[in-house]
Order: sequence, then C-alpha cells, then structure tokens
Amino acid sequence: MLSWALAFLVIALIAAVFGFGGVASTAVGFAQICFFVFLVLFVVSALFHVVRRR
Repeated sequence: MLSWALAFLVIALIAAVFGFGGVASTAVGFAQICFFVFLVLFVVSALFHVVRRR
C-alpha cells in the first residue's frame, strides 16, 4: 500500500513539473488516500500484535 502512495506521489511530482495541474492534484489525492489507509492498517495491525502477545 505504501508503494502505491509513493508511486502516485512521483506521478504527481512529474505531472506538476510538466504543468499538468489537474493530473497532479488527482495523483496527490490518491497518494494521500493510500497513505492514510496504509497508516490505519498499520496501527490496527500493531494493536492486534500487542493484544495477542498478552
């Protein structure tokens, strides 16, 4: 999931350099969504790991 976020971020940066504002903003939006989904899944996974250890 994190690799998808990084890929969309790179696409957004390249699109911004070439002046494609709409594509860049869309890619940034997807990158943010992917990153936050990754973050939530990571926290949930870490909590389950801590709870299972006890």
